[in-house]
Amino acid sequence: MTAIDIHAHFLPRHWPDLAARFGTAEWPWMKHTAAGKAMLMVGEREFRPVTSACWEAAIRLEAMDRDGVEVQIISATPLLFSYQRPAPQALEVARIFNDAALEICAAAPRRLKALCQVPLQDTELACRELSRAMADGHVGVQIGNHVGRRELSDEGIVTFLQHCATEGAAVFVHPWDMMAQERMSKYQLPWLVSMPAETQLSILWLILSGAFERLPRSLKLCFAHGGGSFPYLLGRVDNAWHHRDLVREDCPKPPSSYVDRFCVDGAVFSADALGLLVKVMGEDRVMLGSDYPFPLGEQRIGSLVRSVPELPLRVREKILHANARRFFGLAAVQPAVRTAAAALTDA
Repeated sequence: MTAIDIHAHFLPRHWPDLAARFGTAEWPWMKHTAAGKAMLMVGEREFRPVTSACWEAAIRLEAMDRDGVEVQIISATPLLFSYQRPAPQALEVARIFNDAALEICAAAPRRLKALCQVPLQDTELACRELSRAMADGHVGVQIGNHVGRRELSDEGIVTFLQHCATEGAAVFVHPWDMMAQERMSKYQLPWLVSMPAETQLSILWLILSGAFERLPRSLKLCFAHGGGSFPYLLGRVDNAWHHRDLVREDCPKPPSSYVDRFCVDGAVFSADALGLLVKVMGEDRVMLGSDYPFPLGEQRIGSLVRSVPELPLRVREKILHANARRFFGLAAVQPAVRTAAAALTDA
């Protein structure tokens, strides 16, 4: 079964010196350390070791060929969002990385697609950049799950999401700027604890605030990492809605009734977790996401979905490719995966 991977990240090999351009410190940059290896830096602080799989289309395509992935949708590493910067600077940064994403995809435009980023701290600029990026060939937008203290239910962010629906742009929500960092200094705990919590938090803000009542059903919205802790604690949220008026004061229907308003990726790394995710969200609202090429991602893309015999074949096909093809409006997947060399000549 061929696959569409909706959650994969990129970094350009190089980008302009943002600290010099804007005259402020603590901007991300790439420190190349050896052939095919680099350290993603923030100012003078090491953030993450990375490899050329982030920027070399040929390496990415080889991994896709190996794993039976026909199409991969790439998005920027959330560190690059720049939501904490002045909006005009974040707009310039968004344009730099949006153009860089399309340059990577140009190596194999039928197999590599991109999500843009926008200066979400400024609704007007975010809408403008989304429209530009969609016209240039992006298939949607990746946003963080909050902007400072502004949650996804914020009026300006809701306006942006309404614009995405108008443009037909798919929205992929990725957690970032994670909570309680002072208590999670070791063992990658922010990625293991805060990321799932941040994702559940953003979903609940949309549901409990009544924001979904103001958003059109045509909005294509997807949350990363299996929706974080949301699917596994939904019973607790429903129970609270039924028994505490404070929980339901802005939410007219039980929280579980809103699961048909968004999708999730299937990056949960456990057959039992995937089975529950499909049961909670429904077989039409789970899509393959690998988090390629980072170490916490799925190392053999699609291996979990393909290896769960409890999921009927038709459900596995939906998760692997059919749901994503519909969600992103992609052309029918080819029956056989081309080699990376052939894909590089793809017009």
